[in-house]
Amino acid sequence: MQADVQFRRIATQRLSIRRSRPGDAATISAYRSDPKVHRYQGWDSTDAASITAEIEEMAARSPGDPGGWVQFTVEERDGGPLVGDVGMSPADGEPGVIKIGYTISPAFQGRGYATEAVRALIAYAFRTLGADVVRAYASAENAPSIRVAEKVGMHLVERFEGVDGGVRWFGVRYEIERAEWDSQ
Repeated sequence: MQADVQFRRIATQRLSIRRSRPGDAATISAYRSDPKVHRYQGWDSTDAASITAEIEEMAARSPGDPGGWVQFTVEERDGGPLVGDVGMSPADGEPGVIKIGYTISPAFQGRGYATEAVRALIAYAFRTLGADVVRAYASAENAPSIRVAEKVGMHLVERFEGVDGGVRWFGVRYEIERAEWDSQ
């Protein structure tokens, strides 16, 4: 797998996916702080200052760099509003595996944006970064996220449970291999 030091943006029919910038933090904070969204997120702190700090810390990484998450902002094309964010990171200790995550603002859900953005992110991981497997994790209760994974051709690989702060939770892992993607 290789890092993409020349990343510019990923364009789809309706969306533009670019590196997140500090100026995106307030909008990202607004929807990620919504309790209905936050309960499924991996980010502990969703205030604008914390998100700004995360984005600034990620700015030094290129997509595909080992050991680090890179966040992208999803916008409607041609100067449209910010509708969500997606991200990716090579899996620690698993060469060729890219982990992805995705969040669409509730104001823009139900329009197929998550499916479109995730499909583009998977294609980018295989074609540009040279990934062999793309993986997504979700709460087992997050039916919309699971539907997105299934719509893009990912399949359930594992159900698992964890404990966080004394609270027991259940998760799922979805994956797609390059050969599966190529045959779609």
